Amino acid sequence: MKRDAGSKAPNPRKKRIIEIAERLFAQRGFNGVSLRDITSEAGVDVALVKYYFDSKQGLFDALLKRRADVLNAERAEALKMVLQNSDPAPVEDIINAFTQPILTRIVSDDPSWRAYFGLLAQVNNNPEWGGKTMSRYFDPLVRQFIDALRNALPGADEADIYWCYHFLSGALTLTFADTRRIDALSGGVCHSSDFEAIHQRLVPFVSAGFQNICQNKGK
Repeated sequence: MKRDAGSKAPNPRKKRIIEIAERLFAQRGFNGVSLRDITSEAGVDVALVKYYFDSKQGLFDALLKRRADVLNAERAEALKMVLQNSDPAPVEDIINAFTQPILTRIVSDDPSWRAYFGLLAQVNNNPEWGGKTMSRYFDPLVRQFIDALRNALPGADEADIYWCYHFLSGALTLTFADTRRIDALSGGVCHSSDFEAIHQRLVPFVSAGFQNICQNKGK
């Protein structure tokens, strides 16, 4: 149970616990980090984590939700602007509204966003609880984008739209992971941390895939 719900002022110790937990979970995964690892680096007692978050899972949920709320609001606003300009909107504009807020955050001066997106990559790829966790925090917003894509692609098979979104989610997960594999594969021509280069290519690539599968099936 959240203990300081009635306070509007940020609690510095609680904020520090979340930020350190976010970074450690991103580096080692949920099971690779103990509460003592977190509290030792934060310089607080383990009891304080239990006071604020009840448990390690409660802390994990709190740090996921904190940034999910921000990202979802920015994506929703971007989609709203796109649909105000044209409804149905071009597929590429819809995909850009979904991905641009991520790029804006990941190239910002705040490195903690990279830790968060790295954590999401792990969560999204975890078959035990990843689907459940991602669904809880992101599916309501994702369904708004699915609706917009459905309107942009009249007559498309429902399965095709969902599969295409699945492939988009996978591409984002690989991007978040920043594995540096493409760095070695390309001999340094490409860098997995070059998020602006990624975004320039990801949006048209994914948009073309949506349109090819959803519009040309059976032709």
